[in-house]
Amino acid sequence: MEQRKSRTQMIKNLLEALLCAWLVTGILLLILAVLLWKMNLREGQISVGITVTYLLSCFAGGWFIGRKTGKRRFLSGLLQGICYFLLLLAVSMLAHPGGLPQIREILTSLALCAAGGMAGGMLS
Repeated sequence: MEQRKSRTQMIKNLLEALLCAWLVTGILLLILAVLLWKMNLREGQISVGITVTYLLSCFAGGWFIGRKTGKRRFLSGLLQGICYFLLLLAVSMLAHPGGLPQIREILTSLALCAAGGMAGGMLS
């Protein structure tokens, strides 16, 4: 019974952390869109902005779940980063049904999301 309650709480914490990360993503992408509109950013600058968005969003989610769980923060943050990546990949596949990014880009995004989540979990 206690173990089931613990798992249910972990899933709840993970979903809350993912919501936190996606809210941060929305805010940062909105800021990036305004900067693009006002400053006519180049493609390289936009790419850096998206990378920073992934890192900061996963960091925020990892920090949130680390604060909520209090133990195994490193692993909780890693799990949150991987789940964020999987949702990101699913949304990308739905938005572009025929075109999946190259494997290098997928692995880079996975590494960024996992690292951001772990860092947030460790520093919480």
